[in-house]
Amino acid sequence: MNQTAEMQSIRAVSSTRVETLMLEGELMEKDLARMCEELVRRMQRGLRNVVLDFSEVSHLDYRGVKPLRARAEVFRRAGGDIKLAGPSPYLAAIFRAAGAHDAFEFYPHMNDARAAFALARAPFV
Repeated sequence: MNQTAEMQSIRAVSSTRVETLMLEGELMEKDLARMCEELVRRMQRGLRNVVLDFSEVSHLDYRGVKPLRARAEVFRRAGGDIKLAGPSPYLAAIFRAAGAHDAFEFYPHMNDARAAFALARAPFV
């Protein structure tokens, strides 16, 4: 499979501070490994805040959750975070079964997750 075909299940929407990766289809362990590699590359370019939009994902291989959790920890140590948006109850159950239900913040929509980054930076009055 070529690089273009491999990355078809991931589209990115970016702003100056938060990038949203819109995922789709069935994400197998190798797909999640490639996504984790892509997250590392983006972090090396200075990205610190990511939203992973799972609203179009029908299945997720639980074996790919642990590496994703590890990437989130790396982002947090660098002062950023990875937030999850739009997971179905089925996908949320996979995260729970993989032991990562408390490792991520889950939001119903990607805009809610993106807004959470803005709220985290907002000064308190």
